[in-house]
Amino acid sequence: MTRRSRTAQYPEVQPQLPPRTRGVIGLFEENCTVCMLCARECPDWCIYIDSHKETMPPAAPGGRERSRNVLDRFAIDFSLCMYCGICIEVCPFDALFWSPEFEYAETDIAELTHERDKLREWMWTVPEPPALDPAAEEPKEIAAARKTAEKLAAQAQEQEKEGEA
Repeated sequence: MTRRSRTAQYPEVQPQLPPRTRGVIGLFEENCTVCMLCARECPDWCIYIDSHKETMPPAAPGGRERSRNVLDRFAIDFSLCMYCGICIEVCPFDALFWSPEFEYAETDIAELTHERDKLREWMWTVPEPPALDPAAEEPKEIAAARKTAEKLAAQAQEQEKEGEA
């Protein structure tokens, strides 16, 4: 109340958005395993997923064939979505992300159902995650991998010394 108001010249000047702005949901297709968790947990039932199974040849001779799900359709109806983020939270494979894109208005409500091509385009507008705190503990997985790598390097050096002797 003590400052003068400032008019934002929106269409000509883009607003400065906070880094964690919730705009639309972006899809990283390569990580999607069609587990359907996002669609099942969505309280609005606005996520539509279709898939089929493909049989993969055995990786090694004498192995057995494996089947995997292949994504045919992934669509989100943004006219129903309430932007709660539950689908992003429950995705175990990090296939869904918040994009700061907010200019996706349509003149017809039926056009607010965006298919995977559009969701993939929005994925490339997702900002990088913030850097980890330098004072934080190293994750257990990385510490275990480092110890294994150091152990293998020590064994390789021992083998080199034995080969020279």
